[in-house]
Amino acid sequence: MEPAFGRLELAGLALACLDLTSLKADDTDASIETLAAQAMTPHGAPAALCVYPPFVPVAKRALAQHGLTGVRVATVVNFPQGTGEADAVADEVRQAIAHGADEIDAVLPWRALLAGDTRRATQVLRCCRQACDDSVAPVLLKVILETGELRESRWIRTAAELVIEAGADFLKTSTGKVPLNATPEAVACMLEVIRASQRQVGLKVSGGVATIEDVACYVALATNACGAAWLSPRHLRFGASSLLPALLAVLDGASTPDQRGSAR
Repeated sequence: MEPAFGRLELAGLALACLDLTSLKADDTDASIETLAAQAMTPHGAPAALCVYPPFVPVAKRALAQHGLTGVRVATVVNFPQGTGEADAVADEVRQAIAHGADEIDAVLPWRALLAGDTRRATQVLRCCRQACDDSVAPVLLKVILETGELRESRWIRTAAELVIEAGADFLKTSTGKVPLNATPEAVACMLEVIRASQRQVGLKVSGGVATIEDVACYVALATNACGAAWLSPRHLRFGASSLLPALLAVLDGASTPDQRGSAR
């Protein structure tokens, strides 16, 4: 599939739509401060930093020190297993927002969904939505489907429809913590559901997005499904830890080998 844009334009778009991510077991205040510094590039800033809840205040403070107050801070809840009870997950959301989170990436209870317990899955999502809506400032809710575990298109479609009905602002592919993460097939299925819903729902592609070729593939799918006007940080995000150097290499006019890595 041919991309709709040239490499330079693709790299600029991906940078603007990037959720620069660090979700590592050994994250520290210092490593998150370094992540925030990386967000200050000669070609503009990413859409957000995505960090674990304890590091939300660190990320906010570090971004402000670099004058990057327009960069949002996202964090994860019910992560990565997706097995939390609705009230506990809602408490995670409220606490994260109280600490300054602008965006919440919540894991769908996908095991419950596969077991036929749509009621439990819906309850968790609605509690997350309510906790976001209770905030004084608007808080985006992205819901992680964990498409690599749902695997079949029928389950991905069912999950996407349920998540949209529960009021999510974004569908997100993956946690990056399972063997199979984002795939073109899963993304195409999710985009079909978004288009059919006729709602203002975005898509976050996360897990294994590391090269400009990956970006080209997913941008082409999004363009074909939703049109070029849809391509903005309001509707499209790339969740990645290793994509930024590849984008900057293109924007700087350099070229780098196709080095793939896990986006976590």
